Amino acid sequence: MTQLKTLLKALGPGLLFASMAIGTSHLVLSTKAGAQYGWIMVIPIILANLLKYPFFEFGVRYTTVTEKSLVEGYLNLGKTYLWIYAFVTLISTFTILAALYVVTAGLFMNLFQISSMGAGGVALCLFVFISLLLIIGKYRFLENSLKAVIAILFVALLVTTILVIQKGPVPDADSYQRPEIFNKVGIFFLIQLVGWMPTAVEASGWVSMWNMENLKSMKKKPTLKLALQEFNVGYFLTALLAVFFLIIGWMTLYGTGTELSGRAAVFADQLVTLFTVHIGDWAYLFIAVAAFATMFSTCMTAHDAVSRVSIDVLAKLYPEQGAFKSKNAFAITVIIMAVINWLVITVFSANMTNLVSLATFVSFVLAPLLGWMNLKTVMSKDIPEIHQPKIGLQILTWCGMVFLSLFALYYCWMIWS
Repeated sequence: MTQLKTLLKALGPGLLFASMAIGTSHLVLSTKAGAQYGWIMVIPIILANLLKYPFFEFGVRYTTVTEKSLVEGYLNLGKTYLWIYAFVTLISTFTILAALYVVTAGLFMNLFQISSMGAGGVALCLFVFISLLLIIGKYRFLENSLKAVIAILFVALLVTTILVIQKGPVPDADSYQRPEIFNKVGIFFLIQLVGWMPTAVEASGWVSMWNMENLKSMKKKPTLKLALQEFNVGYFLTALLAVFFLIIGWMTLYGTGTELSGRAAVFADQLVTLFTVHIGDWAYLFIAVAAFATMFSTCMTAHDAVSRVSIDVLAKLYPEQGAFKSKNAFAITVIIMAVINWLVITVFSANMTNLVSLATFVSFVLAPLLGWMNLKTVMSKDIPEIHQPKIGLQILTWCGMVFLSLFALYYCWMIWS
């Protein structure tokens, strides 16, 4: 009982990871996987979560042992490694937040029938609201508030999943001819699903930054075992909710022959509409709350993470600049991120798909390299041998790197063929 209480008190970075990861990869891709291909897609979902696990775990491991960020670990390996991570972060800065806020704004408008302000106006309100929450509340507020959001999200999805299982599959689902998985369309979808499940590998640096903030806020430094247990809770929750979304798509849409939109906000509206037809109008609230809570929490955590990691990268690249270490650096960066990404939404709204495609390409292609950098960091002299990953975890890491490399190569071939 005492150990459980200690673990609950330590909950933080793992839940933030779950909140950040449970975004479009779950709401759209997991649900779409179940809707189009049925239960068989649980295999790549579980495989992706398993093979990517070490890359994110190393962010927690390195920071807990050294009390330094993973970004500093890259710098210790050599400045070239830090520049690689800085490049990925730069691409994320101008694409990921804009895409997330657009999806969340559209989702809010579709789910709650608010169209007078337009997507840009709703996105601006979200930028302002979330920026204020992050600046005023800082890390501790983010952590505490997301505990409530994750709890609401979990309950809503659990209820939804139980309802769809009780209702059963749609009529004639057994006779439905599943689309081919191993053709060009199926493989491309599989690449997207695996690439973003549970999230992009560069988010390992984000987990490290949250772990740094968590260490600062704790009176007593947690042991490596406790820190990893806390992260594992969040990571397992991430994988479990991905399966929940897949079941919802499988039970409500598989076999209907519905043409699903590629736009996340429109897709969510389709999902909610079809779900209420399948279960009943009274169930609308559960799926609507689950969908919006999913994307809102992802916006908040991603905004916080990109801001923190950007400051850390700049502080390490330009140590002579004291501005990156000032007390107001985080607040200023949060505002800058909001302004930049709102301008991206406003100016490049017609080309948002191309921008997201660029971010996807960079993230997929560099994922194996970032995974190798993380392994190299935790196997460096910064970490005592007793705290370095055991041989089993090292083997799993190499399997993950090979897995991601094959997907990256095939992705490049598909783009240029």
